[in-house]
Amino acid sequence: MAPWEVLDLVCHHLDPKSLAVASCVCKSWLISMSSDHLWKPICTSNFPSLSTLKITNPTVPYRRLYVIGCSAAKRRRQTPPKPRLLLDNLIFTINMFRHNNSSSNSFCTLAKPGKELTLDPNGIFKFDIGVDNYDVFEALEDEEAVRVTWNVVLEGWRGVFGMMENCKGKGGVEGWFSEELPSPGCCCGSSAVVSSGIVADLKLGFCDGRRKVKEVSVGILSVVNWRYVSVDDALRYLQHFLLPCAV
Repeated sequence: MAPWEVLDLVCHHLDPKSLAVASCVCKSWLISMSSDHLWKPICTSNFPSLSTLKITNPTVPYRRLYVIGCSAAKRRRQTPPKPRLLLDNLIFTINMFRHNNSSSNSFCTLAKPGKELTLDPNGIFKFDIGVDNYDVFEALEDEEAVRVTWNVVLEGWRGVFGMMENCKGKGGVEGWFSEELPSPGCCCGSSAVVSSGIVADLKLGFCDGRRKVKEVSVGILSVVNWRYVSVDDALRYLQHFLLPCAV
């Protein structure tokens, strides 16, 4: 049996890491350890979807497909960096309007600094903001006549991001408002065509037979599982708009 045949036989019993190390021995070993017939079963078993890329470009070696598959898997496992933006850097401003045919009248205005918000024990981006019993009277008899504007302001009024803009009430008697948020795309205008998969969520809490607003609950929901996102994920999202240089 020729030496190259022995080498080829041994290669089939090596794991990917050993094959990579052995390929550094010399040029002939590099050629032997990089052949598609060795890397095809490895790539197919670990990254089946990447193996189909051979159809698109047959010149891409399976070894290369395996390497980029490992790199992608590693990035997915990495813990995202802590957000540069802090909840204490933010101010939540909320305005509720009573509409009629000719004008709009604000019946509830709130400005709540992030440092005064009570964190949810589960670490989700959902906050209950107390209201000093704003009288609603007949306005809430027609939920369609109530609109909400919610902005997140960067401390020092250095930036603002609109969570809701004149949003009309949904859910009837629930006093629920929601608005899809833009994607934090890197390209100008991409947010208009790419869904972010998250929505701003606001609910009114009532008392006195639903004649007074006692609480406003705000948060960010993922439409994938209809759960509130974590505080860190929400801050990472907001910093795309409030801290333009964030990466």
